[in-house]
Amino acid sequence: MYVLGIDTSNYTTSLALIDENKNIISKKKLLPVKEGALGLRQSDAVFHHTARLYSLYEELVADIDCSLIGAVGVSVRPRPIEGSYMPCFLVGVNAARIIASTLKIPLYEYSHQEGHIAAAILSSGADRLFDERFLAFHVSGGTTEAVIAEPDGFGFKLEKVACTLDLNAGQAVDRVGVMLGLGFPCGKELEKLALDYKGEVKVRPTLKGCDCCLSGLENQCRGMYENNSSKEKIAYYCIKYIEETLGAMTDRLLEKHGQLPLLYAGGVMSNVIIKESFTAKYSALFAEPEFSSDNAAGTAYLALREYRYDKQIRA
Repeated sequence: MYVLGIDTSNYTTSLALIDENKNIISKKKLLPVKEGALGLRQSDAVFHHTARLYSLYEELVADIDCSLIGAVGVSVRPRPIEGSYMPCFLVGVNAARIIASTLKIPLYEYSHQEGHIAAAILSSGADRLFDERFLAFHVSGGTTEAVIAEPDGFGFKLEKVACTLDLNAGQAVDRVGVMLGLGFPCGKELEKLALDYKGEVKVRPTLKGCDCCLSGLENQCRGMYENNSSKEKIAYYCIKYIEETLGAMTDRLLEKHGQLPLLYAGGVMSNVIIKESFTAKYSALFAEPEFSSDNAAGTAYLALREYRYDKQIRA
């Protein structure tokens, strides 16, 4: 039996199938962004998702007996709170509803954030977290938040405990990267530049309580650029600033909420500099790189767990 996951986020069309042994088959494709641009309008994201979703689905199920698909999970909104909404998710929602209705199978709905956290749990092999209280960071182009996760039957419920008060970490990475002439999204290219820098930098994170401010990072990197600092140094400074900021947030949250297990999810957290630092300092859990960026694997995994949970309840 397979469970299908669908996620149509602002920058990636993603589909995944998971079987009962948690084996994953996935297909995903970044949405096209014009050179020098810093993102997409929602209307463009909706268009591109609509144009490519069928071809990706066709690839995904090419060697699969679709009668073995027992449930569908889909991302319906950015975060699991009232009023959280982005039009791009409607493309995936409509496709999921059509597939579930046609195959007469259950449909389960989640937020994009829940999918990211579940994908990190899946790829790190930390299923025990479904039975524990833990602290999770979701750090991407659209979100920079820390949440407390509490067990809730098949999955978890989330409570936001910290966030950015201005710029998201992924936005900072992309703005600095585009300034340096890198392709959008800029994370991987910026990481390569940073790894080539062998010097030291001094950064001073800006926090208000457990929340952070990242808009100053862009201004400081621009000042370095205008003063002819090397691209490698600017890239390293950008990443170290984000690392120090997230580390300071983590320390304050652990002091406030106790020594909880730590999990980091989202595209920014695939950065090897940050990952190696936090693994050593906190023994933290991370998603594998292919599960860090936007993907449907976590959504599929949550749907598999909820499907099993429903069967147990009915039994």
